Amino acid sequence: MKVVVFGGNGQIGRKLIKLLAAEGHEAVAASRSTGVDAVTRKGLAEALAGAQVVVDVMNAPAWGDDEVLNFFRTSSRNMVEAEKAAGVGHHIALTIVGADRNPDSGYQRAKVAQEKVIEASGVPYTIVRATQFYEFLETIADASTVDGVVHAPVGQFQPVAADDVAAELAEVAVAEPANAIVDLAGPESLSMGDFLRRFLDATYDKRKVVDDPEATYFGGLLSEKSLVPTGEARIGAMTFPEWLSRPEGAR
Repeated sequence: MKVVVFGGNGQIGRKLIKLLAAEGHEAVAASRSTGVDAVTRKGLAEALAGAQVVVDVMNAPAWGDDEVLNFFRTSSRNMVEAEKAAGVGHHIALTIVGADRNPDSGYQRAKVAQEKVIEASGVPYTIVRATQFYEFLETIADASTVDGVVHAPVGQFQPVAADDVAAELAEVAVAEPANAIVDLAGPESLSMGDFLRRFLDATYDKRKVVDDPEATYFGGLLSEKSLVPTGEARIGAMTFPEWLSRPEGAR
């Protein structure tokens, strides 16, 4: 089976292609570096020739609210239109658990817009919403630091290993389209502050973490359940301590 992975050179895409290739599938990375641009449509038809499945794990090249919205809307529209022409039978996209509950975040609004394009396209689909990755905790800590203190947004947090995200996408890619949204989360739910403290302790980072109800999470205030599944969800296998103990984990 030919699977085209948009964003195949990124963190999740590389892992996904390796998993699919190990199962004997033809897994192809599509990105601007490989001559494929889903926004301008350059190389899009050629990349999809003979493909049965498309997986979109792309990230926006710019993070301004207007730029990210335009990127996800335009790239998704172009992909699903090209997929119809090529006879692709399954479109898979990676989005964010709780994106529809965080309208103050321009990035998450854009991911909801992406989902709507896919749902209305007529192409059979599965949308995998994942919680934040363990690998992103350092970025969260840095973005939340004010005068040397990490101001952790309130609310529950249930991060997941990038390896488990890739494994879920590999499983979905060889399954029938769900024509639905599937949530994926890590095995442990704590406050964001607790996760950040554990991460900073493990990396010998002396910054203090305070729980701050006024702190924003990439542009938006959070509620208690903003970032965690509120219904049925698939659960990743790797625990946070297991991830921290790996050489490529906390650094």
